Parts: sequence; structure tokens; C-alpha cells
Amino acid sequence: MAQPLPQIPGVRLSAVPAKIKNWQRDDLLLIEIAEGASVSATFTQNAFCAAPVLVAKDHIRQGNIRALLINAGNANAATGERGVRTAEQSCEGVAKALGISARQVLPFSTGVIGEHLPVEKILDALPAAVEKLQADAWDSAAKAIMTTDTRPKTASRTVEVAGVTITIAGIAKGAGMIQPNMATMLAYVATDARIGQPLLDELVKEAVGASFNRISVDGDTSTNDACVLIASGTTGEEIGPDSDAYAQLKAAIVDVHIELAQAIVRDGEGATKFVTVQVNNAASSKEALRMAFEIGESPLVKTAMYASDPNWGRLVMAIGNAGAENLDTSKISVFLDDVQIVDAGGRADSYTEEAGQKIFEQPEFTITVDLQRGDACEHIWTCDFSHEYVTINAEYRT
Repeated sequence: MAQPLPQIPGVRLSAVPAKIKNWQRDDLLLIEIAEGASVSATFTQNAFCAAPVLVAKDHIRQGNIRALLINAGNANAATGERGVRTAEQSCEGVAKALGISARQVLPFSTGVIGEHLPVEKILDALPAAVEKLQADAWDSAAKAIMTTDTRPKTASRTVEVAGVTITIAGIAKGAGMIQPNMATMLAYVATDARIGQPLLDELVKEAVGASFNRISVDGDTSTNDACVLIASGTTGEEIGPDSDAYAQLKAAIVDVHIELAQAIVRDGEGATKFVTVQVNNAASSKEALRMAFEIGESPLVKTAMYASDPNWGRLVMAIGNAGAENLDTSKISVFLDDVQIVDAGGRADSYTEEAGQKIFEQPEFTITVDLQRGDACEHIWTCDFSHEYVTINAEYRT
């Protein structure tokens, strides 16, 4: 059983039922942030981004963010000007309840696209949310933001930085509509370290680049994705960029993001396999990542994973579709864990179908492609496609 997440001084949370949908569960999360904290975020690259994303992007520009409000059950996406207004009304409600400005509130939503957000239900639930605010509510917060997730996703670290113990805690949601450029996912990570705003802006981009931008369940980028990093600044001195202290803190924060990102893939809708795709010796990092995603997102590869069928022809098909310019296939090698399938562009003499199937039957394995055309190496994490994935998404609104 996972240990409860630690408290982060300067951050309080509460989860309450707003009954956004006809369910009996908490579906509204309020996060209060202490004055003086730094807050940074990355958002979806989907051009049809949701109303709360538009509002959050606008509000975060001014800085001094004091609260986050997240609802499950309704994405408030593709809802036009009315959607923007309801997101703003949510912020106004939080501002009034906490005695802050509406522009100090960031709104987030997740759920069904194209339906108007019942903002009255959110406003009615806010007094209870404010009343319940407490520092040790991370675990109930993780449950409140779930949609098709089968389990909450949490991660934490403590690290000694310049003789001071720094704490990091984070939660995430996501199981489908997961693809890089954020990946439907939401993530909220907080630390009590003191980090200046410009450095925090760089750190969240690096952490997301090493984690959420390397996962794919189905190749679809949501309208609502966001990752927020909070530095409450309640512990220790401000940490500068060119220091051992920052290197230690950055490594721990990136670790939390990676653990949350991998948890999303492991909980992929209907997933039965967790697969790392590693591309080595590519001409560039861009080429390596493109090829890794081409393999990890191929429906034919993913269904073969589910069937435990080492149909390696599908792997070379995906490699060839990745658009690598002037690719010399005679130099390519492919491995399943330590079992070599392809050597010099053809079936390896040592390979047997039995050995390949043994790897594909495992719940976790690595596909490694060696291109022998450069020194760039990149990886992603993906999962299989099962019958259940189709069922979940076919019945999502029923």
C-alpha cells in the first residue's frame, strides 16, 4: 500500500463532492498556495484548447498565483465564450472565498468535451472546500481528479539540499487521450524549496520534457492537459541555477514527474503491458524521439503487444515509417530486452519465435532499436491496446 504523501508547508488542499456528474464521489479539488510562492505551468499544445486553459494561461502571466481549482467530470472544452465565462466565474468564486484576486486563481477541468460546465454546482461546493483545506489532503486530492483512471497517481521525494531537508509531493490523473505535448492528463507537483520564478519556469519545462512528453497511450493530445509546479518557498534559502543544491533538487523533482508519468502509462485504459521504446545511435534527438513514438503509437505494434505476439515485421514497418532521411536499413539492429530480433536489417540468425514470445508475454519489457547513424539516444514509455481500451472509449459517455 502506498504511503500517504507528505505535507508541503505553504500548500493546503481539499477535495469535496460538487456532483458535476451523477456520481457519489469527490470531484472538486481546491489547492491554496501561500503568499510569496512561485508557480509555473505547461499546457496542452492542442489548438482546440479548453476554456480553463485559456483562462489559466492568461492569469499565470501576472504571477502571484494563490489558488488552483480543478473539477472532474466536465472538460469545459469546445464551449465557446460561455465556457470562458464559466471558468472565470469559478475563479471569482474562489477569490471571494479566500480573499484574493480572481486573477490569482488558475482553473482546470477534465472530463467530457463539448458540454457546458455546471458552474453553479462548483460555486455551491466552494464553502465546503474552503472549510476542509488542510496540508495532509494530497491523497484525497489525487482521487478527486480521476476520470477513467482506475487508481490515484501519487509520488514524493525528500532530499537534503545544503543541509536542509526539502520535500516534494505530486499527484496526476490520466489514462487515455495521452500523447506528448503534454499528454487527458493533469499533474500538480509542489515543493517547499525557494525557487525564483524564472528558474522555476525553466525547471517545469525540463521536468515535463523528461516525463510527460515521453509517454503515449493512444497518440491523442487532450484539449485540457496541464502540469503545474509550485515552489512554496517556506524552507531554506533561495536556490540558484548554478549550484550543487539546484542539481540535487532538480533531479528529485524530475524523478517525481517521471514516476507520475509512468503511472499514467501503467494505468492506460485497458493496458496490460508497460513498454519502454529505446532508440540508440540516431542522427539527432528529434529523429530518435520521432522513431520511438512511431513504434510506441502504432496500433499494429500495440495490438501485437497485447496478443503477446512478437510480430517483428510490425516493428520494422514502424521504423521505416518514422521519416528518417536516407535511412540505411542494412545497419539496423532491433532487440526485445536482450533478445536480438533484427541484425543488419534482417532477421537475426540467433532469433527464435519462442524467445521473442517469452519477452512479449512479460508485463514489462524494452524494445531497443540501434540505427548506427549518429550518437543521439532517446526513449519513451507506452502500453498495449486491448479489447478493454475499445470498450472504455466506446462507452465513455454512456
